[in-house]
Amino acid sequence: MNNHRIGPVAVFAACALALTLTGCSESNSASSVAATSPAAAATTSTALEPDASTVPTDASPKSSEASGPAKLTVTDIRIGRHEGFDRVVYELGGTGTPGWRVEYVDEAVQDGSGRSIPMSGNGILQVLIDGSAYPFDSGVEGYAGPNPLPGDSGGVVTEVNGALVFEGVTQSFIGVTRPDRPFTVSSLSGPTRVVVDIAR
Repeated sequence: MNNHRIGPVAVFAACALALTLTGCSESNSASSVAATSPAAAATTSTALEPDASTVPTDASPKSSEASGPAKLTVTDIRIGRHEGFDRVVYELGGTGTPGWRVEYVDEAVQDGSGRSIPMSGNGILQVLIDGSAYPFDSGVEGYAGPNPLPGDSGGVVTEVNGALVFEGVTQSFIGVTRPDRPFTVSSLSGPTRVVVDIAR
């Protein structure tokens, strides 16, 4: 009868291979967990815009409360076009989380002064951003771009007018080509933004 003996070198090689495979398996498993952990997902989501595939379907007023100690100033306003809707982004600097009250109005009337603001288009969305502060209170420079900011040709947004603060509220108006177009409002962080999407 033949006896087969495994030499020390073969035993060592087999052990080394087993350790290597185990280490690789643990490393891949850890990477997979890190990639799907809630913390990793939250970090990624703060830098993304809202889902650009969702076209608004509701034209009713929208509102959300600001965090208590919010002191925010609008630093930039942007208009963009997506499939089926236009997007207006109010970027803010300062501290806290903004609130908002957005609805269609018959006329653009400036808070405080009562002055009527001429608007292009056939509908007017009033955007009120709660938790606002003057630049000397928030510590950031306010929006210094074009006013009104013109919309793109062929889009539903004709212009965005104003980013004035009065009694803790930033007031702005969005002119639209057709009245009562459905819209949504959302907020994002990193940087802080209030986003208004309007269906075309």
